[in-house]
Amino acid sequence: MNKDSKPETNVVVEKLRNGRWAFVIRRGSVVYPASGQFTSQLQAHVAGQMALKALQKRS
Repeated sequence: MNKDSKPETNVVVEKLRNGRWAFVIRRGSVVYPASGQFTSQLQAHVAGQMALKALQKRS
């Protein structure tokens, strides 16, 4: 599979109802559920990027 046919993958940071932050990974039409209970938006973003890199290494 070449790079052109791989689905676009991105990390979205969302604020939860309890005031904490979580990240959601979207890969094409697949959405991985919100993960984490971070106190800041930056922490959630960094953790999401790390999770995304780990997923890309597995592929």
